[in-house]
Amino acid sequence: MKKVLLIVISLFALISFAQESSESELPYYEIPEYSDEFTAGTMAARMVDALGFRYFWATDSLTEKDLAYKANEDGRSTEETIKHIYDLSKIIVNSTLKEPNSRVDEDLSYEEMRAKTLTNLKTAADILRTSDDISQYKIIFGEQEIPFWNQVNGPIADAIWHCGQIVIYRRTTGNPINPKVNHFSGKVRN
Repeated sequence: MKKVLLIVISLFALISFAQESSESELPYYEIPEYSDEFTAGTMAARMVDALGFRYFWATDSLTEKDLAYKANEDGRSTEETIKHIYDLSKIIVNSTLKEPNSRVDEDLSYEEMRAKTLTNLKTAADILRTSDDISQYKIIFGEQEIPFWNQVNGPIADAIWHCGQIVIYRRTTGNPINPKVNHFSGKVRN
């Protein structure tokens, strides 16, 4: 009996470790250390990092009930809001990659959208962090090039707004975010 119990406990620990491992492989479990320098690039990167951290925790461990939740019939569900943030993350990363935006229909699961969104934000922040001139990162729609300024009040601010919306939705469904998350420090308390 002791051997069976030991095996069950070992398997449970292994499964828990595997889940933590895959979760910690995603960026923004905690916000990266801040830069020693204040430049346009490091400030813009920090804004994207802050978005990534908030998004990581707003979307962590959502249930089917959470994903289906809508405040009313006219609004987006949580899952549709996650899709919208994913689309915003593509605009953010495409500007730093100097690539045009295009509408591509993708059939992604919540987990896939979450992982791709976090990766997009990390890629964009890493590029911005090392840039001396962020004015080169225009938002490109067809022939139209929109200055980086619009990135701040457009996709970045919009995505932050929607992260807060997801947090409210999940509170409503009875699944609040981890209370150990400290948005001020960008860390998770032990």
